Amino acid sequence: MTETTHTQTTRPDSRYDAYKPRSPEVRAAIGALRGLQKDLFHDVFAYRPLPRTSADGPLTRRLADRRREYASWAPHATVAAFGVLAMLISLGYAGFGIAALVCGLFTLAPVLLTLVRPVAAFWLSFPAAMVVAALSPNGGNFPWLPGSFLAHLTVLTVVAIRTRPRTAAWMWLVTAGYGVVAAAVFTGGYYYSPNTGPMLLLAALLLLAVTIWHIRRDAEQEVTAQQTVTAHERSRRTLLEERTTIARELHDVVAHHMSVVAIQAEAAPYRVENPPPELEKAFVTIRENAVAALTELRRVLGVVRAEDYAAPDAPQPALADLDALLANVREAGLDVEKVVTGAVRELPQGVELSAYRIVQEALSNTLRHAPGASARVEIGYVLGGLGLRIVNGPPPAKELVKPSPGAGHGITGMRERVSMLDGDMTAGPADGGYEVTVFLPVAMVGEDEA
Repeated sequence: MTETTHTQTTRPDSRYDAYKPRSPEVRAAIGALRGLQKDLFHDVFAYRPLPRTSADGPLTRRLADRRREYASWAPHATVAAFGVLAMLISLGYAGFGIAALVCGLFTLAPVLLTLVRPVAAFWLSFPAAMVVAALSPNGGNFPWLPGSFLAHLTVLTVVAIRTRPRTAAWMWLVTAGYGVVAAAVFTGGYYYSPNTGPMLLLAALLLLAVTIWHIRRDAEQEVTAQQTVTAHERSRRTLLEERTTIARELHDVVAHHMSVVAIQAEAAPYRVENPPPELEKAFVTIRENAVAALTELRRVLGVVRAEDYAAPDAPQPALADLDALLANVREAGLDVEKVVTGAVRELPQGVELSAYRIVQEALSNTLRHAPGASARVEIGYVLGGLGLRIVNGPPPAKELVKPSPGAGHGITGMRERVSMLDGDMTAGPADGGYEVTVFLPVAMVGEDEA
């Protein structure tokens, strides 16, 4: 019983000894071997055809449709051209006959195989070079004859472009090992090859250039992705701030009037001596509905508001504050003219505020997109509402300040304000500049009473 207990307690110790942490060197070597197995041995014959280039490139987009279609096959044609060149070199080096034809085909095959099965093409390049060296009657430059030399460099470059930078390092090491072993086999054990050194040097330069290209391309893609995310977040932030501003303005306008209705409904029975019960009940119902509507409005506006955006506490501007706004944009360099037609009268707070914001956004767009241009603000008090027209001319041809891109939500924000008040709006280019025309309806006093 004691021995059994002792055996049970010692077995976990022996198992733990079998899984002791290895040294960093051993872990690095195991990781390197796993990388080699994944890059050059896993799915060696995987079918991965070389994709065609984009027809919208900086050069191909200038070509005609037919030529653009042919230009998309340029990478395939380039690889095939190098393969044919290597084959011709092998044919010229090997002479004539069946052996020369076999040497040419074995030189061409690995290069063409890189177009569909790149890793398999790399491994095929070694036995192909060995067959060419064995069949060539003019041997001596082992292990790569001139045609095989060019073919193997082409294979290394294409496979490195189509895989990852780590694969390029493994291919260079395998090429170096093959050069040493093949030289020993072909030269009778002298371990010397006159072209292994040049092969490794040229291969190192080509693979280094491809690796740098990989790194730069990945960095550009990462920067582009980051810029896309940043632009999306900036756009989202702009929309949230605009929604928050509209929510605050809507709250200040509607909630104020609803509060007044609730207070007047509560105080109205006390203004009449001995009011009938039906009247008191009606005023109570009005007050309850006003309070319920005010509560629901605040709940909805709380959902619309951005959580992390602090709305300003300053009083809301109106059309009477336009002169200060125009003075501000004049100091910024915008030559703006204001024209008022019709009988100036006080409008509802929501209309005044929306009109002010629309003029402000239109002038901001002029400053941003047409620096140096002049602008004109027309305000028309008509019978059924308020008309606005903000128009700017084209920027001067020799203006030093360049237009700056905006977030793209200025026109959208104006349309939202106009739609909230059931108005109409048109915006678009006009005479080389830009024009925004808005009509905000205002109910007459007689209509309200009716």
